[in-house]
Amino acid sequence: MAVLRPEPQGIRSRPRQAHRERLGHAERLRLVLEILAAYARAHRALRRAPIATVVASLRQQSYQAAQPSTDRLDEARRLGRAVTRVLALVPGDTRCLVRSLVLTRVLARRGIQAKLVIGARAAPDFLAHAWVECSGDPVLAPGDGTFSRLVEL
Repeated sequence: MAVLRPEPQGIRSRPRQAHRERLGHAERLRLVLEILAAYARAHRALRRAPIATVVASLRQQSYQAAQPSTDRLDEARRLGRAVTRVLALVPGDTRCLVRSLVLTRVLARRGIQAKLVIGARAAPDFLAHAWVECSGDPVLAPGDGTFSRLVEL
């Protein structure tokens, strides 16, 4: 019997495959190192260039683009959870924009097309939020539903 864990708030839940292959220790370590390298690159790039330029540079060395599919969406969500878990352990700025930039880089390296979305709300207080979508579905939590889209990159 498969145990279903809830997806992060705001993400439509789909049943997981009961016998999905888990990553071995070496693959997990490579993924953690890839996430940390993407974090360093994104953090450094944000200090030097506008956001659109940063996103384009993070997507530069992507592998061939793959057709959207449920499997790719599931993989994108799995990678989103990995990015969130790894960056939770990193001191410094790992808020939504940085998480979204790192995930954009990780997905691009796998040929998974994704959009980085930046939204905002004006009331009761101004607040901005960033998240990633793959095939129109959120991969990182899109917030509480009160954010209007400002830009998609």
